[in-house]
Amino acid sequence: MSKFNWNYPTTMWVGNDRAQDLNLACKSLSIKKPLLVTDNSLVELDIIQNILKDLKNKNIDFQVFSNVIGNPTGANVNEGVEFFKKKNCDGVIAFGGGSVLDVGKAIAFMSGQILPIWDFEDVGDNWKKANSTNIPPIIAVPTTAGTGSETGRASVILNEKTGVKNIIFHPKFLPSIVILDPLLTIKLPPKITAATGMDAFAHNLEAYCAPGFHPMADGIALEGMRLIKDWLLEAVNNGSNIEARMNMLTAASMGSTAFQKGLGAIHSLSHPINALNNIHHGLSNAIFMPYVLTFNKEMIEEKIVKICKYLEINDKTFNGFLDWLIDFRKKLNLPHKLSDVIDEKDLDLDRLSEMALKDPSTSGNPKKLNKKDMKILYQHSISGELFR
Repeated sequence: MSKFNWNYPTTMWVGNDRAQDLNLACKSLSIKKPLLVTDNSLVELDIIQNILKDLKNKNIDFQVFSNVIGNPTGANVNEGVEFFKKKNCDGVIAFGGGSVLDVGKAIAFMSGQILPIWDFEDVGDNWKKANSTNIPPIIAVPTTAGTGSETGRASVILNEKTGVKNIIFHPKFLPSIVILDPLLTIKLPPKITAATGMDAFAHNLEAYCAPGFHPMADGIALEGMRLIKDWLLEAVNNGSNIEARMNMLTAASMGSTAFQKGLGAIHSLSHPINALNNIHHGLSNAIFMPYVLTFNKEMIEEKIVKICKYLEINDKTFNGFLDWLIDFRKKLNLPHKLSDVIDEKDLDLDRLSEMALKDPSTSGNPKKLNKKDMKILYQHSISGELFR
């Protein structure tokens, strides 16, 4: 049997109002002066102003960096690192959605490095180039239930020069403490709730379908999908349902934990679209999902039947799962085609296909891919044609 490395070390504090324990998390990690990383829209909201007030009242000497954008760039990270060093911070609190968490983790990591961030792209043993001794601790507090970046050992950062989203990896990207507080997500709009929820579903689904031996990841992925099936629609339709929000936060963290086993073409197709056309990552994952599933059918049909049984889908066949998925997505008011959100003339399919083929997620796809396959998948996602 091949050899495998499994890792599940994340400490997680879960429940209502757990964000009020941020001061305890700082003390637990001996953080005296944290840099709280968030975004410009979130920093103005009561949700974070109350957190900042609470930290101040508890004598935590924090600084705030909020210049984070969706699909964050290397410049975002570099600016944050400069601010971190200028203010003599000794830890990071990443407080926000997936982009914020990715930037916060990258700031902490890069504050201890000399080499440029792109030298640590998740290729081969690049991570071993890093100086591992001066990476400050990270506390992650997600405010969306999608990327699961809070339990991940990587960040996805856009290289402005190449136009490519790079996955930057190191074991110490993994936050030391994660706080899952459903009260932080109740104001999330329905469209964002739906898109981020399908992002989490894609993580669990692709992890489960990825080749390789990892029963722990498979079990987590199955339960993550069940939670999303049972609770995402409720979270979209009734955002104040705390139980639904808690289960979605949990499922998102589970997806990121599971996908250390691997991802696949859903993500390979999404990353270039996110980089070149600035489409929300969860939305693009939701669109590409059925096209990739049908492309991979011959390799994953048995696994999809097992998913149907665990999720208690009535028609326990590959086509039954596909029909359920398309109907589920429709109920979430998410589009079926890429052309529903992007004008076809704005899509450079040759460039997108080349980027998708080179994406690190491609290696985890159950069926081997070439550039022609990627282009066909993009074309099908534009026309709405499935590989039936």
